[in-house]
Amino acid sequence: MTPSDVKATLSFSDGSPSMDLPIFKGTVGPDVIDIRKLYGQTGKFTYDPGFLSTASCNSTITYIDGDKGELLYRGYPIEQLATNCDFLETCYLLLNGELPNGTQKDDFVKRVTNHTMVNEQMQFFLRGFRRDAHPMAVLTGLVGALSAFYHDSTDINNPEHRQVAAIRLIAKMPTLVAMAYKYAVGQPFVYPKNNLSYSENFMHMMFATPCEEYKVNDVLVRAMDRIFILHADHEQNASTSTVRLCGSSGTNPFAAIAAGVACLWGPAHGGANEAALTMLEEIQRNGGIEKIGEFISQVKDKNSGVKLMGFGHRVYKNYDPRAKLMRETCHEVLNELGLQNDPLFKLAMALEKIALEDEYFVSRKLYPNVDFYSGIVQRAIGIPVSLFTAIFALARTVGWIAQLNEMIGDPEYKIGRPRQLFVGAEKRDIKPIAER
Repeated sequence: MTPSDVKATLSFSDGSPSMDLPIFKGTVGPDVIDIRKLYGQTGKFTYDPGFLSTASCNSTITYIDGDKGELLYRGYPIEQLATNCDFLETCYLLLNGELPNGTQKDDFVKRVTNHTMVNEQMQFFLRGFRRDAHPMAVLTGLVGALSAFYHDSTDINNPEHRQVAAIRLIAKMPTLVAMAYKYAVGQPFVYPKNNLSYSENFMHMMFATPCEEYKVNDVLVRAMDRIFILHADHEQNASTSTVRLCGSSGTNPFAAIAAGVACLWGPAHGGANEAALTMLEEIQRNGGIEKIGEFISQVKDKNSGVKLMGFGHRVYKNYDPRAKLMRETCHEVLNELGLQNDPLFKLAMALEKIALEDEYFVSRKLYPNVDFYSGIVQRAIGIPVSLFTAIFALARTVGWIAQLNEMIGDPEYKIGRPRQLFVGAEKRDIKPIAER
């Protein structure tokens, strides 16, 4: 952090003495006012529900400019990473700060590949769940359970433990997600194959069966890899903040990541792509493309309660840069599979056209977001809607770990402890039960 020569002066109208607050400049982005001494000097806290105006940490990992529609991992634009790198290169970058050279990449891929299997006991743990359980309920349990199987990498303060835990989590998440899927559909678990790439291996574990050879489709593998890259990190969002807060207590990495999985499950966060597909299916049931005008009218009517899912973004006030990339991939996949005329996908493209042209949506910058396109792509590939958020968790795991490791290495890191504005009852005495 670089302190600025400019200071912020906080003055009070009640006669309390004013105080100067230091200002820090980031590499890019808004300046930050340091309020750490505010309570000590004034006895006052700041009030910021949802922390929308509060920087909870300093970070070198991901930068978002919502107004420009820009997303950078370690300084590299997401557009360049999604077109020039694969997911494991992106993982290496997020974890280490630089892209790997050829030797470093080979070594990293080999390390991840050697950790893709999970302890066989995990199968029996999985069988304790009902088959109709939501995959995120299953995944939250499985990720938390990893700490029971890998005692040699649970010390969050040991850099070697954190490194091994990072590799294990990145390697085993595809295996766990595929196991959750296979369990739900009643098929045998498929073991990982070390001769396949990360995304090929995931597709193989998802869709192969013992009775026939599974042929990997390169277009679909590339689409899956791109989904992973685009979701790998996204600055201090709700699940990342959860992982940091959980990890600040000194808990083990597996528990901290399980907390992130649980937070991601929420429909306002990781469940947004699931919600977008559910919305499309509902429009389809209610008359499909012929009734789209009626649906749009309901969206525009504030009193209808009908929401447009998969459009707009809390941070991006411009077109989501990930959505542009996912849109290309979406059309590639639909063309490859010959699904351009599938009723649901035709409906999705009609909705996209309206959102990009209708003044109501354009003026409000309600552009299609990454969740809209990634949901369509995953459904086309054959992934059930209920598994979408688990795949998001798989991709985001590396970002969570990178953020967790950064926090632990920060000399200013302390256990998280937000404050509150208390508006409840003042101190009072208990009356005897007869007088209450």
